[in-house]
Amino acid sequence: MTNSESTIATETSQLVTESLPSSTPKGWFYLKLIEYFFLAGFVYAVIYSLLLPGNKQVTIAGAAAIAIFLLLFLINRQLFNDYRQTSKQAEIIKKAELYANLMASDSSPQQTSIIRAREKALSYCQELIQDYKKTRRDSRNIYYISQISTVVLSGVTPILVLVDKLEAGIEWLKWLPVICPALAAIIASIVTSFPFQETWIAANTTVELLEAEQEKFILGVSQAYRCYDLEDETQRQKKAKQAIENFISQVNSIHLKQVQEAANNVQSGEENKESSESNPQKQPA
Repeated sequence: MTNSESTIATETSQLVTESLPSSTPKGWFYLKLIEYFFLAGFVYAVIYSLLLPGNKQVTIAGAAAIAIFLLLFLINRQLFNDYRQTSKQAEIIKKAELYANLMASDSSPQQTSIIRAREKALSYCQELIQDYKKTRRDSRNIYYISQISTVVLSGVTPILVLVDKLEAGIEWLKWLPVICPALAAIIASIVTSFPFQETWIAANTTVELLEAEQEKFILGVSQAYRCYDLEDETQRQKKAKQAIENFISQVNSIHLKQVQEAANNVQSGEENKESSESNPQKQPA
């Protein structure tokens, strides 16, 4: 990278940092404090009712506190999601406008159309990133929870067998040595049937690739996206349009590659399942 390219990238990074939205608003913070206040009131009512039962006013106050807490929790969650969505959209708009901030020429209808096109391209890429992040988070959580559950249920089973032999006199305790291994087997079968780990790793790789491509497009540090250092206005706008086309093409290539790999994994999994089902039928013959 030359000195001019490094200077452009540095200036662009500073503009991105300055344009980022501030943290969550103070109103949301105060609502969270009120939410936790009612949660503390509910906990206090539960403790008071356990220590000194029979007070109906405390029970009613506890029920009202938990109802208000749930209402505030839903409201705060919706407000936070709306604020986060607005912040992301504002961030995308600011990043798209960096093209105009780094250009020496005045704004024109042609330049405005380029900014709008950059904004749509960045929004498209950001939507894909958010979808893959959600897939990564869900697959990772399901994989870890299922693995931990399998280990815990398998480890608790011998202990439950010993407790059952002590003849504690609890009827439902006799069923636990049967239920726990069954649950562990079901969870293990689900994890084996659905490739949560592979999905998580593939989604994480796709997120990293898309984010890297997005940063290269914003900073204009690669040859395909570099348009800031051209002197001629016509050539610069032409290069900017070509950079948008290259960016969308590259994003689609990354996305379609991941979709194709997922389809191949599903097909190979079905073939392995069919082969495993056909092998036991051939062995008795």
